[in-house]
Amino acid sequence: MNDYPVVVTFPVHWGDLDALGHVNNARFFTWFESARMAVFERVGLEFTGTPEVGPILAHTSCDFLAPVRFPAAVLAGARIASLGNTSFTMEYGVALESEPDRLVARGRGVIVLIDYRTNTKVALPEALRATLEALR
Repeated sequence: MNDYPVVVTFPVHWGDLDALGHVNNARFFTWFESARMAVFERVGLEFTGTPEVGPILAHTSCDFLAPVRFPAAVLAGARIASLGNTSFTMEYGVALESEPDRLVARGRGVIVLIDYRTNTKVALPEALRATLEALR
């Protein structure tokens, strides 16, 4: 997980399991979301009040590499993979806390900065671009 500048730790709950006894695939996207929100907090993208401009998730994907079973704790990491004009791509990694160097899942997310009033894309401000660049 050393390749991810933002890492969040989660316990695996019994309710996270599916009928086959491993963590349901949907939970991985929740872990990605929490890591993404930790990045947003780190770079100053806030969601208090009613922001006029903010990020939306335009695309997400996950490669499931190994099952996760109860009991366990997982680490969900996030980093910036690339920056565009109005968007940026994040990469995610999930590992067991007991084996932080072996990913059990990896994913990607494309985040677009949007004006919520007009539903149009907005260019990434230079200050935001610089803080995102620091998380590559």
